[in-house]
Amino acid sequence: MKSLRIAGIGVTAVTALALSACGGGSDSGSSSNSSAPAPSSSMAAPSSSADSGASGGVTTNADVFGPACSKLPQGNAAGSLDSMGPQPVASAASTNPLLTKLVAAVKAADLVDTLNSQPAITVFAPADAAFDKLGDAKFKELAGDKAALAPILQYHVLGKRYDAKGLSAAGSVDSLNTAGGPVKVEGSGDNMTVNGAKVLCGNIPTKNATVFVIDTVLTPGTNKS
Repeated sequence: MKSLRIAGIGVTAVTALALSACGGGSDSGSSSNSSAPAPSSSMAAPSSSADSGASGGVTTNADVFGPACSKLPQGNAAGSLDSMGPQPVASAASTNPLLTKLVAAVKAADLVDTLNSQPAITVFAPADAAFDKLGDAKFKELAGDKAALAPILQYHVLGKRYDAKGLSAAGSVDSLNTAGGPVKVEGSGDNMTVNGAKVLCGNIPTKNATVFVIDTVLTPGTNKS
């Protein structure tokens, strides 16, 4: 696995989040047991930190909710729920029409294999509109801020697999960026928020992750006391 601090053309988009992003916003089980060895990477999920919910946070197409879910392709078309389900998360996201800018950044930073190889994770995925809030000018201005890349990406990934019910029950969850403080989940269903960021389409199942598309980029440190 390559380090999260790898330089790449997509770093511009992701590093912009660190200084300019505004932090801020059913089903069964909590998280999965991820005791299998994780890859050697700063994005790797802790191997002994998973809970033991009945469903392990694994969802089905019937569990998906949110106003933007209708924008996904239907049937077996690329980017549909049926198409994404069998694929690991980064591969699945690469076909999701809501996540083109996030995917471009992840690919440019060479993080596809890192995310795909995690055994059981939860991903809060900023939609294209979340990146649009930052503006192209900020992307270019902060292009050289490579040190911000790792903590920003880690703050959007949980080392346990949760479904919406598990997240709501937990209320406050730790991301892979533990120094950034907990991620606060409030509400449920179409009213669910993550650090105030609205969930646009939640409980999306992939092979190794449950994905929640959100409308705002999360900022580490938002909920630190």
